[in-house]
Amino acid sequence: MDYRAAERAILERGVEWEFEPTLDRIAALLDLLGSPQRAYPVVHIAGTNGKTSTARLVEALLRERNLRVGRFTSPHLVAMRERISVDGEPLSEERFAEVFEELEPFVELTDKDGRRIQFFELLTAMAFAAFADTPVDVAVIETGMGGSWDATNVADGDIAIITPISLDHTDRLGPDVASIAGEKAGIIKPGCTAVLAQQPVEAAEVLMRRAADVGATVAREGLEFGVLSREVAIGGQLLTLRGLKGVYEDVFLPLYGAHQAGNAACALAAVEALTGGDDPLDIELVRQAFAQSSSPGRLEIVRRDPTVVVDAAHNPGGMQATLEGLHEAFDFAKVIGVVAVMRDKDVAALLELLEPMLEQIVVTANSSPRSLPAAELGALAEGYFGEDRVHVVERLDDAIDRGIGIADAEGEFSGTGVLITGSVVTAGDARHLLKADGG
Repeated sequence: MDYRAAERAILERGVEWEFEPTLDRIAALLDLLGSPQRAYPVVHIAGTNGKTSTARLVEALLRERNLRVGRFTSPHLVAMRERISVDGEPLSEERFAEVFEELEPFVELTDKDGRRIQFFELLTAMAFAAFADTPVDVAVIETGMGGSWDATNVADGDIAIITPISLDHTDRLGPDVASIAGEKAGIIKPGCTAVLAQQPVEAAEVLMRRAADVGATVAREGLEFGVLSREVAIGGQLLTLRGLKGVYEDVFLPLYGAHQAGNAACALAAVEALTGGDDPLDIELVRQAFAQSSSPGRLEIVRRDPTVVVDAAHNPGGMQATLEGLHEAFDFAKVIGVVAVMRDKDVAALLELLEPMLEQIVVTANSSPRSLPAAELGALAEGYFGEDRVHVVERLDDAIDRGIGIADAEGEFSGTGVLITGSVVTAGDARHLLKADGG
């Protein structure tokens, strides 16, 4: 079987945003596989925003310690195999297909038992199996959605990181921040260390209660660890971080925004907790790891003249952080937005946040069947931007050309940039179209 056939077979099992709240199927499948998720320590990450960036930063620190690391993240930007990485590289097409073939008989057995394995469950099982087979020294696992009922929660994380929680997936996770926090708190297991990013009060209360109930050790950003200082630098920012075991000065992070500094602090605390002992990590190791880190599709420059920045923000909390980071790190006099969003998101809130930042907005659609049609997005956008500032373009490639064209028309020295945002899929499509993925 080749990679495309494996990908098609996985896609036939549904879509990741539709799932039943049960761990029975994934647990049954992993039992047949010999519980590969128990073959290595796990750093488990949940939260509304920042999960993938934090996962990549944890991975960078662990790899700099000469550990073999498996990383499972979602969704992917371009190719499904990006979700499962070993040693910082996605599984090859050949290896991805091989892992699928190895699991296929066990999946069929589980299906026959009346528990048809779903899309995200299958990818999760493939990741756990691939990591056990490698074998990895540590697995860094990002939840897909929520926590308690997420397929990844069959693993018991030695470290549970909860990144900032805000409103998203309210139809699935609950109508308010406290409800969502309750769902995500499910990854905090007895005896683990819970590394908590700065949270709204109502989320923090829920997370602390869960940690107390299960006897977890708690490390809170802003109390036990955090960002002591940061300043904008060329290509990123320069940080002083207080970890759980020491202070780390002059740490260059090639990522933009206060939110990425917070992600780095959480990653540092998680790795300190995982390594045990009282000694801080080697400062040069920390500097080297973070200096080499990346987070594709997160305030990522994909073109110059004019500067085009791609970002995967898709909910109000993420968009607020993105816009603050854009304002801080890029001295644009004007910003032209190219925006495509999913129909099930809080589109009105996203447009409201974007309006003060964007000179003009080009609304379009991405490649997902969940994408809000350009005409519908345009009608909503006119209520915030006015008709004169809104351009409706059906296809994303044409929309990107229109956005760049508007920026070019402003003149070379106008300081006009282009921001492409609204969804992970939008970011992935744009990276592919602009060849930022190496394609």
